[in-house]
Amino acid sequence: MNETTKIMEANRTSFPRDCSFTPNDWHILSAFWYPIAIAADIVDKPVGVKLLDVKLVCYRSQGNVVVARDLCFHRGAPLSMGWVENDEIVCPYHGFRYNCEGACTSVPAHPSNKISPKLKLIMYPAVERYGLIWTSLAGSVEQIPAFLGWDDSDYVNILPPSFDIAGSAGRQMEGFLDVSHFAYVHTETFGDRNNTEVPHYKVRREGTELFADYWSTVSNYGKGQENPAPEGFMWLRAFRVFAPFAASLIVHFPDDGKLMILNCASPVSVRYTRLFCPISRNFDKTAPVEDTIKFNLQVFQEDRAMVEAQTPEDLPLDLAAEAHIPADRTSIAYRQLLTELGLGRNYTS
Repeated sequence: MNETTKIMEANRTSFPRDCSFTPNDWHILSAFWYPIAIAADIVDKPVGVKLLDVKLVCYRSQGNVVVARDLCFHRGAPLSMGWVENDEIVCPYHGFRYNCEGACTSVPAHPSNKISPKLKLIMYPAVERYGLIWTSLAGSVEQIPAFLGWDDSDYVNILPPSFDIAGSAGRQMEGFLDVSHFAYVHTETFGDRNNTEVPHYKVRREGTELFADYWSTVSNYGKGQENPAPEGFMWLRAFRVFAPFAASLIVHFPDDGKLMILNCASPVSVRYTRLFCPISRNFDKTAPVEDTIKFNLQVFQEDRAMVEAQTPEDLPLDLAAEAHIPADRTSIAYRQLLTELGLGRNYTS
């Protein structure tokens, strides 16, 4: 590894200026993979995004997505304000051009001069999966959650727009795993104030993942929708948690119907989250996609109102900091899992 490469690697994993995370939490979280954009949104122009308080730029070069620090080292201009030309990103300030590997290929003010090796972008890995662009600020080994329905030809895939929440990723994740709030938060979508009891369920641990199978009579059909489920039908909601901020849910409908949801809470900062949520189902294949997107956005909005209002804003990992009930088994196990990662015990993102 030459000196230039060493400098670039150090910059790539360095603690960002004005970071809202503690240094310890940031370094732990930066090793994981997160979605940062919807793939279909990355077309012919660079797009600026933020992950863990680091400003990034996404663009396409030769058909592939490139992710880099949103910064030209010449005078600090954001490359997301520039454009892509001949598969190279162009800085809007002085026209410097960079190839898909981050190397500067042109300094218009001095076209015949040798280009300094310091003029190299900080690059990050990029993977396109489930209709999303994934990256990691420090991790080298790809760690993207499994989502079985997306590549199954028997399933219809739906990708709602990303959804911003002025709240922490940990609080959003715990809300997604919570089974006792349906009757109170989701009364306009699928919850029932006359069906509040949470039956006993178990949580199991397999390596760094959590699994919880929750059976109840709470229907997953939306209010106003036809409900063909027989009376007393037991709904199975199978949760699978991928630390730190992703979880899948498989809702088992009548006649072997399955609705699969991947909840990915991407931490923009400590108290700002961008939610990505791919959905797959093997029933109602001809139903309008727009109806599904509208319904799920309404569910997200119901959850957002609660997440943004919670105090403390960050998720307490100290189990003595908040009271718990038996219905909280999954969230308790989730907090313990985050603690094992080494995140701050009092609060985390």
